[in-house]
Amino acid sequence: MIESKKENEVLTIYLKGHIDSNNSQVVEEEINALIDENKPNNIIIDASGLEYISSAGLRIILRLKKNYPDIKVVELSNEVYEIFEITGFSEMMDIQKAYRVISVEGCEVIGQGANGKVYRIDPDTIVKAYYNSDSLPDIKRERELARTALILGIPTAIPYDVVKVGEGYGSVFELLNAKSFANLIKENNDVDKVVQMSVDLLKKIHSTEVKPGLMPRMKEVAVNWVSFLSDYLPKEASEKFLRLVNEVPETDTMLHGDYHIKNVMLQDGEVLLIDMDTLCVGHPVFEFASIFNAYQGYSEVDHSVCKSFLGIDFEVGKEIWEKTLKYYFNDKNEKEIEDIAKKARLIGYARAMRRTIRRKGLENEEGRKFIEHCEKNILELLQEVDSLYF
Repeated sequence: MIESKKENEVLTIYLKGHIDSNNSQVVEEEINALIDENKPNNIIIDASGLEYISSAGLRIILRLKKNYPDIKVVELSNEVYEIFEITGFSEMMDIQKAYRVISVEGCEVIGQGANGKVYRIDPDTIVKAYYNSDSLPDIKRERELARTALILGIPTAIPYDVVKVGEGYGSVFELLNAKSFANLIKENNDVDKVVQMSVDLLKKIHSTEVKPGLMPRMKEVAVNWVSFLSDYLPKEASEKFLRLVNEVPETDTMLHGDYHIKNVMLQDGEVLLIDMDTLCVGHPVFEFASIFNAYQGYSEVDHSVCKSFLGIDFEVGKEIWEKTLKYYFNDKNEKEIEDIAKKARLIGYARAMRRTIRRKGLENEEGRKFIEHCEKNILELLQEVDSLYF
């Protein structure tokens, strides 16, 4: 006997046990009887009790899809999900695994990015919990990006499981006793050593060629930032800024996109990169814009932001930013490094200003103050900068 539940014109049908050629006809008759009785607008198949399904059972679902194009199959075990994936059903309809549930309450936050927070669950395990409750496509994309980076020789942690975290989802990584660079600085106060290790990995990332199409182009994103600001900057300044960004050469070398001391870990002497959903390709100036924002840009008006975001004082962030430039561009003189910093800052302020406006910063005093700060610096730097590449 197949159980069911109707709610808001959606009929949920609960499948159990084995469905194969021996019982598929009976199962289909019972399902059709439930549909005739309830006359739903849509159907959800709950497969939490399903242990096995053969091609005969899959054909039942195919026939249901003809009448209910938005049909979903949910709560699949790993074994049954694999059947749906191998047969191509996961590409034809909404197929959802049953995910184990974990809590991050009271757990240490060891990283934070645009799309989620990274928590340490225990000495062996971390989980990245995504802000967006509908984050499964984002998780899949990040796993693919991380796998691509690993194949290309970038040391990174690969997620091995997807879990439910509250109302959303998370990716689980095994990082035995790994420590973020932020924690290393707090424990040892050795900024110099941490920055040198950070720069070594950054250079490796930036020297890695990526096959076209595997990662998004950062230049396109930056063009969108500056285009957005055309309504907020003087016309002449806006046009110059957009021209400068468009003139940055296209490259197929890797960027992390959100590189800072909470996204780099040390495990058994090996440096590992985490939070890979921002991976992209492009000129390093875009990377340094993001690095500037992490250590300085977002905290220049309110210095406490650096402490709350990275766990370090603003002055330590300033030291990390300056030493990152010094060690990365160790073949350049102070004037050349200063010019590079101006280019990165210009793009960084554009990103920060757009971000604050989009988050309704114009509606409160704190936000307006920061937006004015970014605009002032953008206009001043545009007087000094005639190209954004180096």
